[in-house]
Amino acid sequence: MNSLNRAIHYILAASLIVAATAASAQTYPTRPVRAILPFAAGGLADITTRIVADKLGDKLGQRIIVDNQPGAGGIAAARSVLAAPPDGYTLAVVTNGSAISVPLFKTLPFDPVADFVPISEMGTFDLALAVNAGSPYHTLADFLKDAKANPGKLNIGTISVGSTQNLGAELLRSMSGADFALVTYRTAPEALIALLRNDIQLIVEYYATVKPGLDDHKVRVLATSGEHRTRMLPKVPTVSEAGVPGYVVTSWNALFAPKGTPGEVITKLNGMVREVVALPEIKQRLLDLGIEAQAGPPEEIEARLKADIAKWTKVIEDAKIPKL
Repeated sequence: MNSLNRAIHYILAASLIVAATAASAQTYPTRPVRAILPFAAGGLADITTRIVADKLGDKLGQRIIVDNQPGAGGIAAARSVLAAPPDGYTLAVVTNGSAISVPLFKTLPFDPVADFVPISEMGTFDLALAVNAGSPYHTLADFLKDAKANPGKLNIGTISVGSTQNLGAELLRSMSGADFALVTYRTAPEALIALLRNDIQLIVEYYATVKPGLDDHKVRVLATSGEHRTRMLPKVPTVSEAGVPGYVVTSWNALFAPKGTPGEVITKLNGMVREVVALPEIKQRLLDLGIEAQAGPPEEIEARLKADIAKWTKVIEDAKIPKL
């Protein structure tokens, strides 16, 4: 075979591969798809994924099976995804917790940036900084002023060290210059009970956790952690508005796939997720849970993941939190 014939042969072979890949993407999926989640059932990431997956399965014509594989650092879930063929039939639910795991663990057997490709965000949700309804603090500025005047006197409660809530409180301490103690609890309900008992003066938690207390008028939210005011509490200022300029902490849930997944499949999934998240019924169901439905191009969530890794690396280093 001369060089010209060899070149023609390679071009034809490449064309056939491209055509086969495109045809495969058009028929995808032909069987159920698994979305592996690094948390137990019942949490915000799990509920978000199930709401989106149910409607996404309807659009794709195949069931999306949510597979809960909880474990420290999301390691068990990541290993399962990366052990599967990169064909679009095994997806990963990646969260801001994945960004935190990178600097929090001494070693991780995976790299969320290098080993996965982004599909789309599904939703975002902010932290609520809340006090007991009987608290003397009516603004976040009141609390921070007292914390500065009485170093170490006030307590802020969160769940475990290294959680978004805990690191959000650490970031508040470093950016505000206030000196308060951080008290950690095993679960969010335990932290909420501590707030109602006045064991702690402020809690940093998600809206879904504090909503029952708000409804019963036992809790007041002083500020929320997003860049903009949340639709759930439009009259409540952001932390930045309340006296700590530039403070932003936003949690998120997104779909990723293992590296090597065909681009055509990623494009198809991205389009379908964006359609689902834009549905009024889905937006309302998520909003009821304190989640802002949000989807966008893959590049958007990839940039957020990278930015959050950098952000939480600095917070963890500044707070001298020991690596796990």
